[in-house]
Amino acid sequence: MRKLYIVRLTKQERIELQSVVKKLKGTGQKVRRAQILLKADASGPNGIDERIAEAYACQTRTVERLRQRFVEHGCDEARNRVVRQEPPVEKRLTGDQEARIIATRLGPTPQGSNNWTLRLLARKVVELAMVDSVSYETVRRTRKKMA
Repeated sequence: MRKLYIVRLTKQERIELQSVVKKLKGTGQKVRRAQILLKADASGPNGIDERIAEAYACQTRTVERLRQRFVEHGCDEARNRVVRQEPPVEKRLTGDQEARIIATRLGPTPQGSNNWTLRLLARKVVELAMVDSVSYETVRRTRKKMA
């Protein structure tokens, strides 16, 4: 299979990666990424992705993604952990809505109840038109932040 992303390490990058591997600098993930990049180097061993993955106990797709990240973003970003810029799921409530939910919970309980339950609170929030719809789980997470 033809490789889409070819890793070509500069002399300086190779020295840095070898230093990480030799001294075991950083996390295990960082060391393993350095090892994979060294094995994938076109001017070095130029290993096959399947063999590299087998040698370092990871998936072939991991090696492919690491190659891609190296080519697109450079050695430092490929070697280090990628931090997400945005959460995988958008927040359902704004800060103002969360504050209003907390204020509602601190207010009087509905008639016939001694305490606010998550379901009661979720129904009340929708009833007061704070949001169009909300699950009791979202209300629970909002309460948990407060505690």
